Amino acid sequence: MPRAGRPNVVFILTDDQGPWAAGCCGNGEIITPNIDRLAAAGVRFENFFCTSPVCSPARASILTGRIPSQHGVHDWISARNMSPNPAQYVEGFTCYTDVLAESGYICGLSGKWHLGDSMAPQHGFSHWFCMPHGESKYQNAEMIRDGKLEVQPGYLTDAITDDALAFIEANRGHPFYLSIHFNAPHSPWNDHPDELTELYDNCPFRTCPQEPVHPWARGWTRMNMNRESLKGYFAVVTGLDRGVWRVLDKLEELGLRENTLVIFTSDNGHSCGHHGFWGKGNGTYPLNMYENSVKVPFIVSHPGCLPNGRVTKAMMSHYDLMPTLLDYLGLPAVGDETLPGVSFVPVWRGERDEARDEVVVYDEYGPVRMVRTREWKYIHRYPYGLHELYDLARDPDERVNLAHDPDQRERVSEMQVRLARWFVRYVDPQMDGVRSGCSGSGQMEKIDAEHPVELSCHPFVDHDQPTDRSGLPPRE
Repeated sequence: MPRAGRPNVVFILTDDQGPWAAGCCGNGEIITPNIDRLAAAGVRFENFFCTSPVCSPARASILTGRIPSQHGVHDWISARNMSPNPAQYVEGFTCYTDVLAESGYICGLSGKWHLGDSMAPQHGFSHWFCMPHGESKYQNAEMIRDGKLEVQPGYLTDAITDDALAFIEANRGHPFYLSIHFNAPHSPWNDHPDELTELYDNCPFRTCPQEPVHPWARGWTRMNMNRESLKGYFAVVTGLDRGVWRVLDKLEELGLRENTLVIFTSDNGHSCGHHGFWGKGNGTYPLNMYENSVKVPFIVSHPGCLPNGRVTKAMMSHYDLMPTLLDYLGLPAVGDETLPGVSFVPVWRGERDEARDEVVVYDEYGPVRMVRTREWKYIHRYPYGLHELYDLARDPDERVNLAHDPDQRERVSEMQVRLARWFVRYVDPQMDGVRSGCSGSGQMEKIDAEHPVELSCHPFVDHDQPTDRSGLPPRE
């Protein structure tokens, strides 16, 4: 059982929220008073990175503390989420929710899973209100409750919030962990409540310039580079912000706020016309590692225990979340020296500016890998390129690729070595993303002895028209 005084945890995970898409992140156009309220009552990270700039790999890394080349999820999962042949893609790995459940926490999921076998509660979760797939319409959507697929009347963001509030109410007398996994602001960016979209009727959207189409942009970019898509994206963020308001108010109403750690983040970033495309890492082909793709909002709040209104430039990654959370809760660390993350508790508390001696983060998406220091970013595409090097101090928008600048040869060589050594240290050869064939078009199979890494992903197809079962562009 949890020891006396151990806090509840509410983990709010959004879907495709750019690092720019909140008022507290410096955007004066988007309406997010409750995300801003959370930031004012906690610590906000300006430099927080996902482990892979697409949904399923990022979510697997959050839960397991492993990089994709350790857990084998390299792209959004396009198959085996539901019958007739479901697969559990992170089966066999320890998730932090396993540790919490074993320590006596009641664990609940409200929202998106997208790690296979959506019908079955997994990894310590006993409450399971789950999306069947990785995307969904927003009105009258299907959800899984008590092992049954049923239509939820009304707006999906509200249905997820309603379930979360019921879970909090039902477990108010016992330590609980709750994952609120909104599908917002993932597409589709239409069919949202009028009271949300009308908020942006007169918005100039200066924070989302519709730049000339990127030469690598996937087909759906042209479909979304319009004012109505911008209104929809901003509206759906404001809709999830309304859910944050209801959750925070419920915790305060029940007298639980001061005994609840609230974490807010997104699975990956997103561009809405920035750099000339819409999407994240697979918004282009070759796959990209732009800042808007690999950076995400991150806020942690626990009144009386963590500072209020603190903003830190510390560079933290989702692969650091598991060791940090377990450390904060006083639970045993997962004893595996191959895990790359470290505890950021001293940074959360304001005791240190960084948790690592070497301030570097790494990212991967199939054969594309990134090493990022405070001032420099190097991107390597296996086996042949195109490689990229950016001086982020002078070129924060990543406009000038210096990878082939003669004056940067030594730096490129040094960063190539640093990148290679880090991945050699942590990669499981059977799960190696460099061999995955990952193109951003989806992962078909779980990687195991029967399905080796080379056969796991869809070949690349540039989808100029929507082709998946829902009519949405096939991106996750």
